[in-house]
Amino acid sequence: MLRPNTRMAGANKFKLGLFAMNCSGGMTMTKAPERWDASWENNLQAAQLADDAGLEFILPIGRWHGYKGETDTEGSSFETLTWASGLLAATKGISVSGTLHVAFINPVFAAKQIVTADHIGRGRFCLNIVSGWNKGEFDMFGVALNDHDARYAYTEEWVTIAKRIWKETEPFDFRGRFFDLKGVLSKPKPWGDSEPLLISAGNSQEGRAFAANHADALFMTIVELDTLPDEVRAVRASTTDASRAVGVYASGHLICRPTRKEAEDYYHYIVYEQGDWEAAEHAAVIRTKGRKTPFDAMKRLKERLISGVGTYPVLGSYDDAAEAFLRMSQAGLDGMAIGLVNYIADFPALRDEVLPRMQRLGLRI
Repeated sequence: MLRPNTRMAGANKFKLGLFAMNCSGGMTMTKAPERWDASWENNLQAAQLADDAGLEFILPIGRWHGYKGETDTEGSSFETLTWASGLLAATKGISVSGTLHVAFINPVFAAKQIVTADHIGRGRFCLNIVSGWNKGEFDMFGVALNDHDARYAYTEEWVTIAKRIWKETEPFDFRGRFFDLKGVLSKPKPWGDSEPLLISAGNSQEGRAFAANHADALFMTIVELDTLPDEVRAVRASTTDASRAVGVYASGHLICRPTRKEAEDYYHYIVYEQGDWEAAEHAAVIRTKGRKTPFDAMKRLKERLISGVGTYPVLGSYDDAAEAFLRMSQAGLDGMAIGLVNYIADFPALRDEVLPRMQRLGLRI
């Protein structure tokens, strides 16, 4: 459940967070010189800007390989539990997530890392649970990539162990399909005798069902705004526990300017004049897994990969951006994690132009 003293449980109807700024290039496969430089100093400045502006969260991407091409977007990235701990120590109110591939780390060790970050942030740490899908990254760790259903079964067992570690005060044994543990006990417990907020991202039926039944928030992909209401209803209906209230969020990227034409011109510059199409081709092959894809669909996928690593583009004027968030809220979304071409240079437009418009629309107080 949401911790009541955090912004994630606050009164803003549509929550906002920054996404993927721990990675080189952030969310853009562009050669534009203003593309994101993911230095620690820049991450710290962007986090403090978001904190001061009242944003609710920061969400990193757990990445071990980049997208190749000339830019190799996300080829350089900070490990997210350590990164989150540093940002939590340097901020006051914003929640910061760590993104963890559960197949790569033992739950006993990870549970203590998570508690440490949680105490640093005094309850503002969130855990983004990733089952994993990238075979190259699994090969890098020498870990077998199980079939889809087995990966979620493993994740469910991993999370069950972590939650018991955070809660139980006496040593316990655990024997399951994937783990055989004896005498498990860990102290301290999470901050405030509660559990960190758990996040999961999934687009498959199994992934969304896992989030609905084991996490506090699901991050989904938007294909089209017109179909979003039905998708959100389906997510909420997939829980087997009617008492659970699961937050439903999406990931996206924001390109806005004073006018729609200015935003569209900048989008064209980022994608068609400065886009790394070699990297987009590499990423598209991974995303489609070799499936035959219609030309128009593949073209749109590559555009979205260049402009925002495949997430939904919020593109247009400041008014257009606020109205897009309104449509998402009306469709049932609780918020969005957004990428920016440059999280520092582009932030004033979000803070000074989009947020006030969202307030006037009743999305934020």
